[in-house]
Amino acid sequence: MSESMTSAKPTQSLMPNREQRDKLRRVRKLKDQLSRYGVMSAGLAVVFSLGLIFFYLFSEIAPLFRGASVEPTHSYTAAQLQQQADDQTEHLTLERYEEIGASFKRSGSVHFFQVADGQEILNVQVPRSETAEFRSIATSTPDYGLVAYGYSNGEVAVVKPDYALSYPNDKRQIIPSLLSPLGEATQIIDEQGSALVNLAVQETSAGILIAAMTADARLLLASFSTSQNMITGEITINRDVTQLPALPTGSKPVAMQLDNGARHLIVATDQSQLLLYSLVNPAEAQVQSAITLENKITRMEFLVGTASLVIGTDKGELSQWFLVRNPENIYQLKQVRSFESLDGAITRIVPEHGRRGFWASDDKGNLGIYFATSQRTLLIDSVSDTPIQQLAVSPIHNRALWLDSNTLTVADTWNKHPEVSFSSLWHKVWYEGRDAPEYIWQASSGSDNFEPKMSFVPLSVGTLKAAFFAMLFAIPLGVMGAIYTAYFMTPKLRGLVKPTIEIMEALPTVILGFLAGLWLAPFVEDHLPAVFSILILLPVVMLVTGYIWSRCPESLRTRVPEGWEAVIVVLPIILTVWACVASSQSAEVLLFDGSMRQWFTENGIDYSQRNALVVGIVMGFAVIPTIFSIAEDAVFSVPRHLTQGSLALGATRWQTVVGVVLPTASPGIFSAIMMGFGRAVGETMIVLMATGNSPVVNFNIFEGMRTFSANIAVELPETAVASTHFRVLFLAALVLLALTFVMNTLAEVIRQRLRKRYSNL
Repeated sequence: MSESMTSAKPTQSLMPNREQRDKLRRVRKLKDQLSRYGVMSAGLAVVFSLGLIFFYLFSEIAPLFRGASVEPTHSYTAAQLQQQADDQTEHLTLERYEEIGASFKRSGSVHFFQVADGQEILNVQVPRSETAEFRSIATSTPDYGLVAYGYSNGEVAVVKPDYALSYPNDKRQIIPSLLSPLGEATQIIDEQGSALVNLAVQETSAGILIAAMTADARLLLASFSTSQNMITGEITINRDVTQLPALPTGSKPVAMQLDNGARHLIVATDQSQLLLYSLVNPAEAQVQSAITLENKITRMEFLVGTASLVIGTDKGELSQWFLVRNPENIYQLKQVRSFESLDGAITRIVPEHGRRGFWASDDKGNLGIYFATSQRTLLIDSVSDTPIQQLAVSPIHNRALWLDSNTLTVADTWNKHPEVSFSSLWHKVWYEGRDAPEYIWQASSGSDNFEPKMSFVPLSVGTLKAAFFAMLFAIPLGVMGAIYTAYFMTPKLRGLVKPTIEIMEALPTVILGFLAGLWLAPFVEDHLPAVFSILILLPVVMLVTGYIWSRCPESLRTRVPEGWEAVIVVLPIILTVWACVASSQSAEVLLFDGSMRQWFTENGIDYSQRNALVVGIVMGFAVIPTIFSIAEDAVFSVPRHLTQGSLALGATRWQTVVGVVLPTASPGIFSAIMMGFGRAVGETMIVLMATGNSPVVNFNIFEGMRTFSANIAVELPETAVASTHFRVLFLAALVLLALTFVMNTLAEVIRQRLRKRYSNL
């Protein structure tokens, strides 16, 4: 019985253990599943969050690359518009609220009508002598809105549509009228009374300027200004007419244009010639440039600002031309861009109000919408079966009118962000007023004639420049400091150094940027020789100190415990820095005639107080803790048996570091460097406060820069929501995010390859 009881005890004692083990297995399995699903859920949440960020950014920038659209809403017949075969519409306009249109007839009748239903609001007459007949019409750029009528007796009338705005009973009311800037009577241009067969009109700072070609082939330039008597209030029209050099024999003008600076007249002839007249001194005016095109010119219009003009030909070609100075400081016409052609001869070119866009139509009923600076063809569409005779676009670009042989069509348009294209963002762009294509970021200005210049190249170069100089400063100090701390330094000293450096990472970058901008930048400017001396002499002093220490008697060296040798270098470093700063002014006087900065300028090196050198030092200081911490952990984690085996085989400690520690820790060190690079690329406050934010395209260490992050921080609060500038800043954020994503992905691929290569050590 006792034996049976004895034999039963092991069985009874084993049963609870087996049950416990099964229970533990079930609990462990449950925990593993929970952990797996938890980690998976967290990873999916991260991916989903990133996806939402990308989706939001894409939703903001998608309209930038959308083309224009035109949707006809309704139309009117010639009878409804009182259009007569012998009194055709010569000019068509649309006011900014897109409610009232104006039709300028050959007879001088100006017909204001409701766009919604075609109902006539007002019909007024342009000034004209009883015996005079219509011969020509000219318009200024849309921002001035002048319309000039040329008559058969050598007289001209200048008018301008005006719209008075009021709000009776809180409802908007627009009352149209026709203003006469030169009075209610016509003005004489040709004293001989010859018909004015071609005109150009433009408003300038000195008054209204009119160029006229007479029927007997004389080219006249008339300047009209007004003066008011302070006592009587009487207004006097001052007139000055000058005859300009004649066109080439046998040539007739097709179109003429005056710039708003009263400096140039451009004449397009029926011989496909472009003639540029200099009007700086009208009495001595001359042809500065003459260019012959391959095809006949049918239309020519200045874009807003009158710094460039668009030319259309009988083959449907459209091109943009600039007034460019040559090496002799003489203006010449130069073609800078070509656009997608229409099928027929160009009948109308209408510049947009306030920006460098334009609309064009041809004699086959096609309509094209273009933007000059971005060289975008936004829309080409067939909108009529007959030639388009007149075209009008509202000042806010949301509605358009076009008139063919018998119908006026009203259309809603969408054309919000034509300024942006891949070419304008990443290629050199030739802007008006510049001598050559350039990379420029200048998103705003106080000038009405300004056009945004939004090239990403200066921002990309600035971002890489700031990161490069910061890493140039941070990588040697961070990596070498990590190697020494992890492998050579005594644990007690390491316990002081490592936390101290890691605490540096908690310093607010706004404080670092503040110190860099207000203290370090002026200090560096005043002590340039000291800065260069420190950068050169410190490594030398450290090497010399180490060499001297190695040659000291062993009895002296044994007094310093192993791993505390770094303390010996502290005093020579302090003395070297002090000596360099103390002797800086003497070095400037001795070597650079008293000013190293002036010496830079005289030798063609631009120097800005807030520059890449300052950013490199301060941002490198901010990046060092990141690189040091990760690299130090990587070096410290190298298995002890590898280093001990190397030392046992006779290798020195430095040979062990180079041959064993660095290869083994290389994936971690590389990760540390890439983490630091990512931190430098995304840094905002330091570069914002210490660079001057100049969007320049160079790697000059003595000039500043503007980075993507700093640019977004500076300009986003000031821009209008949903504007082109606003969306371009979101595109910049997407580019920055994509850059860091690509760099991190590439870094991870390299890190995995390094890990695989050295994993068998």
